[in-house]
This record gives sequence, C-alpha cells and structure tokens, in this order.
Amino acid sequence: MWGVKLTGALNDWVSAKDVILEMLRRHGVNGGVGRIIEYYGPGLANLSAMDRHVIANMGAELGATTTVFPADDEIRRFLKTQKREADFTELTADPGCDYDVHESIELSELEPLIAKPTSPGNVVPVREVAGQSLYQAYIGSSANPGYRDFAMPAMMVAGRRVDPAVSFDINPTSRSLLETLIREGHLAHLIHSGARLHQAGCNGCIGMGQAPASGRNSLRTVPRNFPGRSGTEEDSVFLCSPETATASALKGEITDPRDLDFAYPHVTEPDDPIINEDLLQPPPTKEDARKIELIKGPNIASLPEFEGLPDTLELPILLKVGDDISTDEILRAGAEVLPFRSNIPQISRFVYDKVDKTYPQRAEETGDHAIVGGDNYGQGSSREHAALAPRYLGLRVVIAKKFARIHWQNLVNFGVLPLTFADPGDYDHLEQGERLHFADLRQALQKGARLCARLTNGNELVLEHALSPRQVDLLLAGGLINWMRERF
Repeated sequence: MWGVKLTGALNDWVSAKDVILEMLRRHGVNGGVGRIIEYYGPGLANLSAMDRHVIANMGAELGATTTVFPADDEIRRFLKTQKREADFTELTADPGCDYDVHESIELSELEPLIAKPTSPGNVVPVREVAGQSLYQAYIGSSANPGYRDFAMPAMMVAGRRVDPAVSFDINPTSRSLLETLIREGHLAHLIHSGARLHQAGCNGCIGMGQAPASGRNSLRTVPRNFPGRSGTEEDSVFLCSPETATASALKGEITDPRDLDFAYPHVTEPDDPIINEDLLQPPPTKEDARKIELIKGPNIASLPEFEGLPDTLELPILLKVGDDISTDEILRAGAEVLPFRSNIPQISRFVYDKVDKTYPQRAEETGDHAIVGGDNYGQGSSREHAALAPRYLGLRVVIAKKFARIHWQNLVNFGVLPLTFADPGDYDHLEQGERLHFADLRQALQKGARLCARLTNGNELVLEHALSPRQVDLLLAGGLINWMRERF
C-alpha cells in the first residue's frame, strides 16, 4: 500500500492532470507495479471528485493495481449532482493507519507539466519545451472527462481565436456533459474560437479520428501517448492538462499557461448538470431477452471457443520482447484495426505486427506457443483484445519479469497462463525458438505458486504464479467465459 499525502492547494493554471504527471515524473510507468495507491491529507479538500478521477484514471500509467481516494463529503456532493446521493457510503481510512510506502506532494509547489513522446513517464515542466511548434491541441477522453476540463478551455478562448494553424479538437465524454456545456454557453465559445467538435466517446484517444499529421506535435489530455496510438504511425503526442493544451492552441506553439496575458478564469461547476435519463433504455426481462435475435453483419463474428488448459504443454517461444511492452504494441489502436473489434479472426492479423510483422502468420501456422517479456509487460490500455487475439492465434503461456495488473488479469480471463521468473536473470538465457515442456501442469497450478518447465537442453526453468484459487479454476476451464458457462 502506497500512501500519498496531499497538502496545500494548486496554484492558478495548475490542475489535477499535473498531479498525476508529477507522480509519473517521479516514478515512471512501472513505479506503481504491484502497489495500491491511496491519496489522503488536507490537500484533498481542494480537489473535486472529477479532479480525483483525473488522478486515479492515470494510476494505470504508473502500473498501479488501483488508486483509492476517500469517499467523503465531496463525493457525496458529486453524487447528489448526479441524482445518486442515495448510493453514497462514506469510506475513509482508519485513524492511525499506516502504509508500506510513504510519499507527499505539496500541491502549491507543482507547476504545469507535460509528458513528451512517446511515454506517459517522459515528463518535464512545460517551460522546458515551450516554443516548440504545434499542429493539434486535443481536449477530452477518459483522462480529463469532467465539466471543468471543457469549461476551462471554453472560458480561456471566450472572445479569442485559436491559432489558424492549429487543429483544436474537442472530444466530449458524454451526451449529458455535452448538453450541460450547451446550456451553460461554453460550447458556443469553443466553436466560435475555431474548435472542431467531435462525437462523444473514445475517438481520437484510440486513433479513431482526429489523427495528427506525421511528425507534427499534438498536445492531448488523453491518458497515454505510445507510438502510433493516435492513429498516425509517425506521431508526436504530448500529454498535458486542458489549460496547457488550450494555451498552446491560442499561441500556436507549446505554451506554459502561466505566460498568457489574461487572468486565470475560475470555473464553477453547476449543481444541476443535465442528466438525460430519457435516452436510457432499461434491460429487457429474461423472458423478452430470450426472444431477441442477435443481428450480425458480415464484420461480426462469434467469440471463438477455447479449450481448457491441458495437463501437458510442449510449445516454442515464438516471440521475445523487452520491458514496458504496452497493449498498444501487442495490438495497436487506430482506424485500420479497431473496426474489427467484433471480429477476432480479423483483428488477430494485427497482433504484434509493429514489433514483428511475421508474428501473426508464424503464430497461426505454429498453434500453441509462448511469449517471453520483461518488466511491466502489458502496460497501458486495458483493452481485452490484447489478450483475446493472441489467444486466438495459439498463445498459451506468457513468461515475464513482471506484469501490468490489468493485462495479467485479461490473460487469465482468456485462458492464457501468466508466469514470472523465479530468477529474473533467466530472462537473459531464454531465446526465441527455445521449446518449453510443461508436465502435470494442472496439478502444479493447484498445488502451489511454483512450477517448472523443461528446456530443450534438459535444464529446468523455475517459474512462479500469483494466481488465486479462483483464477486457477478460470485457467483450467479455458477462461472466464467457459468457467461461467459451467456454473450458470
């Protein structure tokens, strides 16, 4: 458990995005692996519920298992605005609790920060890159989805014009938010300034539209900037706050918002955001659900069925990769790939294609195989296709020094066995093409946390797993879907 004590308050032009970027500046993309981060302290009084969301959302970029904030009066207030106050339960840390790792951030000492290409951990102060050219400024996504994240840019551009050479892209996160911005007049300011409005959803964050020009700088409030994720193979994506992105759009170059020649606009969130429940459809009854016929177009294929984990596996290492392999590298985003999200046979053609373009064909021809990885394997996006598509191609085992938690769980969910080296030094001795032989595998998984694989030369490779008994059952069944079918 990693306790981060927050004190003080953020200065003008510094926001919650700069808090999580400061954590990434200090610790990089694998500093939180195997840890739960809890933020506490008097500084919380100065952070709204959505400020806390901004920080928690990118805890995944630290590699953290999860991020925790107390459910306090601020959370009650937020739920009340969402007509959900009855759902509130106070959850705070016990008095006198302690943490395995201690850290503190004095909020008033933070300055505008920015993550340079091509990693969320490549963080520097904005002033160090100020003056660089700019092609695009992009506001929105899951990392900055709140009202203030759009209202602040709107107030900054009110009565002003963004630089004509900059594409100022607004990606609202929900229809309810969009309606509220319209009612409050903020959308008119954005559009009048030259902003381009896009449909609510992930969109540009995963390369589905708003792709920047090759090699041209794009400032984005999204959570990650791995190579090519924007939809442009030779992209140059920076991660920053809405204030920094908007200031840069106005100036036509990367700009520290503290250098603007107008006063900081303070945003007040409305107590009555529009919650349009008329557009929500309740789920059908069980009886009605059984009568519904699923309509599948030519690009929709049923999920493949996977067998359970066999007792004996003999398989080659088909690919060896290094540290911090992201799910974008395992299965990239973008308009070429993501239209096949409902077609696993088709989307599997893109697995690891930017790392080793021969992998998809070799995997399909080989069948059962293993992959070896370094530290923080599977960092970044939680997309389950990065586990599902490789499994379709025959991936049965991944051996890594350490896993990013969400991808580790996704591997289990689709019947891929995630193992770590008992001796991390063994990573250096395993090469692509080596064959692994697992015997009595099912019993070994149920018996304990260690198991062995025999190598081609007869030596044994000692491996470990951190699976719960339930997760072992999932693997033996061939994944979560099979496990649920057996029970329900």
